[in-house]
Amino acid sequence: MPRLSEWATIGAMSESASDDPRIAFVYQEGLRGLLQQQSAVESLHNRAATLVFAASFAGSLLGSRALADGVGGWDWLAISLLLAIGALTVALLWPYYNLSFRFDPEELLDRYVDAEPPVSMSDMHRELALRIKADWHRNGRIVHRLRELFQVALIILLAEIMAWMFSIAGV
Repeated sequence: MPRLSEWATIGAMSESASDDPRIAFVYQEGLRGLLQQQSAVESLHNRAATLVFAASFAGSLLGSRALADGVGGWDWLAISLLLAIGALTVALLWPYYNLSFRFDPEELLDRYVDAEPPVSMSDMHRELALRIKADWHRNGRIVHRLRELFQVALIILLAEIMAWMFSIAGV
């Protein structure tokens, strides 16, 4: 008589016999893409924090020298650009609750395990792969917007540094 672990192996073999490995592969690739997207959002958050540090460091280092001679037009421009970087950073770090990087376990149990009859792994992978694609596209709009905001903030940082430099040079 087979032991419990052997029964589990036999059950897994009979269930996996009906599973299509191509669908499992598609699911894994979709999941990998979603995880890369989540990593990109986390990376943008980290770079936004670095941007705040760079802007404040440049503002304090160059601004102290530039403001020693009084406040001029270049100084007001640099201060305005510093505030713009702050506003863009807030937009970058804002918690976007409509980003989706995971599945709800209760929904998965209800839909795939507790259903009568239970859904096969192949069908489950197929449905979840399509859902991952939809989530990836929906998240993509926000991620694209965040990347654009970050690029604009970098350009503004360069403009801020140039404004401080022009102020110091007395141009």
